Amino acid sequence: MKKVIFTLFVVIVSFHLQAQDELFVKGDKVINLGVGFGNIGWGSGYSSTLLPISGSFEVGVKDNVFDEGGSIGVGGLIGYAGYKYELPGWEWKYTDLILAVRGNLHYPLVNKLDTYAGVAIGYEIVSFKESGDNNLPDYYDAVGSSAFFGLTAGARYYFTDNFAAMGELGYGITWLTLGVAFKL
Repeated sequence: MKKVIFTLFVVIVSFHLQAQDELFVKGDKVINLGVGFGNIGWGSGYSSTLLPISGSFEVGVKDNVFDEGGSIGVGGLIGYAGYKYELPGWEWKYTDLILAVRGNLHYPLVNKLDTYAGVAIGYEIVSFKESGDNNLPDYYDAVGSSAFFGLTAGARYYFTDNFAAMGELGYGITWLTLGVAFKL
Protein backbone atom coordinates (compact mmCIF):
# COMPACT_ATOMS: atom_id res chain seq x y z
CA MET A 1 0.00 0.00 0.00
CA LYS A 2 2.85 2.39 0.82
CA LYS A 3 4.38 1.79 -2.63
CA VAL A 4 1.05 2.59 -4.34
CA ILE A 5 0.62 5.83 -2.37
CA PHE A 6 4.22 6.85 -3.03
CA THR A 7 3.87 6.09 -6.76
CA LEU A 8 0.66 8.13 -6.98
CA PHE A 9 2.33 10.99 -5.14
CA VAL A 10 5.30 10.95 -7.53
CA VAL A 11 3.02 10.87 -10.60
CA ILE A 12 0.87 13.76 -9.33
CA VAL A 13 3.89 15.86 -8.35
CA SER A 14 5.61 15.11 -11.68
CA PHE A 15 2.53 16.19 -13.63
CA HIS A 16 2.27 19.34 -11.52
CA LEU A 17 5.97 20.16 -11.90
CA GLN A 18 5.88 19.97 -15.69
CA ALA A 19 3.21 22.67 -15.83
CA GLN A 20 5.28 25.33 -14.02
CA ASP A 21 7.01 28.24 -15.73
CA GLU A 22 10.75 28.69 -15.37
CA LEU A 23 11.49 31.81 -13.29
CA PHE A 24 15.27 31.61 -13.49
CA VAL A 25 16.86 30.82 -16.85
CA LYS A 26 20.19 31.16 -18.62
CA GLY A 27 21.19 34.83 -18.83
CA ASP A 28 19.07 36.01 -15.87
CA LYS A 29 20.87 38.13 -13.28
CA VAL A 30 19.50 38.37 -9.74
CA ILE A 31 20.63 40.26 -6.63
CA ASN A 32 19.51 39.03 -3.17
CA LEU A 33 19.67 41.30 -0.12
CA GLY A 34 18.84 39.71 3.21
CA VAL A 35 18.80 39.91 6.98
CA GLY A 36 19.70 36.84 8.99
CA PHE A 37 17.94 35.22 11.92
CA GLY A 38 19.11 32.33 14.07
CA ASN A 39 22.79 32.99 14.64
CA ILE A 40 25.11 30.04 14.38
CA GLY A 41 26.56 28.46 17.50
CA TRP A 42 25.73 30.98 20.21
CA GLY A 43 23.81 30.42 23.40
CA SER A 44 22.13 32.74 25.87
CA GLY A 45 24.02 35.84 26.94
CA TYR A 46 25.17 36.76 23.45
CA SER A 47 23.70 39.68 21.56
CA SER A 48 24.09 41.00 18.03
CA THR A 49 26.00 44.22 17.51
CA LEU A 50 24.38 44.44 14.07
CA LEU A 51 21.74 42.18 12.56
CA PRO A 52 23.48 39.64 10.31
CA ILE A 53 23.27 40.88 6.72
CA SER A 54 24.07 39.24 3.40
CA GLY A 55 24.02 39.94 -0.28
CA SER A 56 24.44 37.68 -3.25
CA PHE A 57 24.55 37.96 -7.01
CA GLU A 58 23.65 35.13 -9.37
CA VAL A 59 23.74 34.62 -13.15
CA GLY A 60 21.89 31.82 -14.96
CA VAL A 61 24.42 29.74 -16.92
CA LYS A 62 22.56 26.58 -18.02
CA ASP A 63 18.95 25.70 -18.85
CA ASN A 64 17.11 22.37 -19.16
CA VAL A 65 19.18 20.53 -16.59
CA PHE A 66 16.40 17.92 -16.42
CA ASP A 67 13.94 16.81 -19.09
CA GLU A 68 11.19 18.81 -17.41
CA GLY A 69 13.28 21.96 -16.82
CA GLY A 70 15.59 23.32 -14.21
CA SER A 71 18.57 25.64 -14.45
CA ILE A 72 21.94 26.33 -12.90
CA GLY A 73 23.11 29.71 -11.59
CA VAL A 74 26.51 30.81 -10.29
CA GLY A 75 27.61 33.91 -8.45
CA GLY A 76 29.00 35.39 -5.28
CA LEU A 77 27.98 35.77 -1.65
CA ILE A 78 29.02 38.21 1.06
CA GLY A 79 27.73 38.08 4.63
CA TYR A 80 28.54 39.91 7.85
CA ALA A 81 27.58 39.32 11.48
CA GLY A 82 28.81 40.81 14.73
CA TYR A 83 28.18 39.51 18.25
CA LYS A 84 29.19 40.46 21.75
CA TYR A 85 29.08 38.99 25.21
CA GLU A 86 29.21 41.26 28.25
CA LEU A 87 29.87 40.76 31.92
CA PRO A 88 30.44 43.54 34.48
CA GLY A 89 33.79 45.11 33.59
CA TRP A 90 34.45 42.79 30.65
CA GLU A 91 33.34 42.55 27.02
CA TRP A 92 34.00 40.03 24.25
CA LYS A 93 33.33 41.03 20.60
CA TYR A 94 33.30 38.73 17.62
CA THR A 95 32.83 39.59 13.94
CA ASP A 96 32.33 37.21 11.06
CA LEU A 97 32.71 38.09 7.36
CA ILE A 98 32.02 35.47 4.68
CA LEU A 99 33.20 35.89 1.08
CA ALA A 100 32.21 33.01 -1.18
CA VAL A 101 31.27 31.82 -4.63
CA ARG A 102 28.16 29.74 -4.90
CA GLY A 103 26.17 27.68 -7.32
CA ASN A 104 22.45 26.95 -7.24
CA LEU A 105 20.28 24.36 -8.93
CA HIS A 106 16.86 25.89 -9.68
CA TYR A 107 13.76 23.79 -10.18
CA PRO A 108 10.22 25.18 -10.65
CA LEU A 109 7.79 23.72 -8.10
CA VAL A 110 5.05 26.38 -7.85
CA ASN A 111 3.99 29.29 -10.08
CA LYS A 112 5.77 32.57 -9.22
CA LEU A 113 8.13 30.68 -6.87
CA ASP A 114 11.77 30.20 -7.89
CA THR A 115 13.00 27.31 -5.71
CA TYR A 116 16.65 26.32 -5.52
CA ALA A 117 19.32 24.50 -3.56
CA GLY A 118 22.98 25.34 -3.62
CA VAL A 119 26.48 25.15 -2.29
CA ALA A 120 28.92 27.94 -1.37
CA ILE A 121 32.69 27.75 -1.07
CA GLY A 122 34.86 30.61 0.12
CA TYR A 123 36.67 32.14 3.05
CA GLU A 124 35.41 33.15 6.49
CA ILE A 125 37.25 36.06 8.13
CA VAL A 126 36.81 36.00 11.89
CA SER A 127 37.96 38.69 14.30
CA PHE A 128 37.88 38.67 18.07
CA LYS A 129 38.42 41.44 20.57
CA GLU A 130 38.37 41.32 24.34
CA SER A 131 38.37 44.34 26.65
CA GLY A 132 38.12 45.01 30.36
CA ASP A 133 39.22 43.15 33.46
CA ASN A 134 39.38 39.50 32.53
CA ASN A 135 39.53 37.23 35.53
CA LEU A 136 37.83 34.49 33.54
CA PRO A 137 39.36 31.23 32.34
CA ASP A 138 40.92 31.22 28.86
CA TYR A 139 38.11 29.18 27.32
CA TYR A 140 36.57 32.42 25.95
CA ASP A 141 38.26 32.41 22.57
CA ALA A 142 37.25 32.52 18.92
CA VAL A 143 38.26 30.21 16.14
CA GLY A 144 40.51 31.70 13.50
CA SER A 145 39.70 32.57 9.91
CA SER A 146 39.35 29.57 7.63
CA ALA A 147 37.83 28.06 4.51
CA PHE A 148 34.04 28.25 4.36
CA PHE A 149 31.60 25.67 3.03
CA GLY A 150 27.84 26.29 3.10
CA LEU A 151 24.65 24.61 1.93
CA THR A 152 21.43 26.45 1.12
CA ALA A 153 17.82 25.76 0.18
CA GLY A 154 15.95 28.86 -0.92
CA ALA A 155 13.01 30.38 -2.72
CA ARG A 156 12.08 33.68 -4.34
CA TYR A 157 8.41 34.60 -4.69
CA TYR A 158 7.98 37.05 -7.56
CA PHE A 159 5.41 39.83 -7.08
CA THR A 160 6.41 41.36 -10.43
CA ASP A 161 8.73 40.22 -13.22
CA ASN A 162 11.71 41.87 -11.47
CA PHE A 163 10.90 42.00 -7.73
CA ALA A 164 10.64 39.09 -5.28
CA ALA A 165 10.63 38.25 -1.59
CA MET A 166 13.35 35.72 -0.80
CA GLY A 167 14.13 33.26 1.95
CA GLU A 168 17.01 30.85 2.46
CA LEU A 169 17.63 28.08 4.98
CA GLY A 170 21.02 26.55 5.53
CA TYR A 171 24.54 27.13 6.68
CA GLY A 172 25.64 30.65 5.81
CA ILE A 173 25.98 33.77 7.95
CA THR A 174 22.84 32.50 9.79
CA TRP A 175 20.45 29.55 9.56
CA LEU A 176 17.60 31.67 8.12
CA THR A 177 17.88 34.66 5.78
CA LEU A 178 14.85 36.72 4.69
CA GLY A 179 14.93 39.62 2.26
CA VAL A 180 14.25 40.84 -1.24
CA ALA A 181 15.53 39.94 -4.70
CA PHE A 182 15.84 42.05 -7.82
CA LYS A 183 16.08 40.56 -11.31
CA LEU A 184 18.20 42.82 -13.52
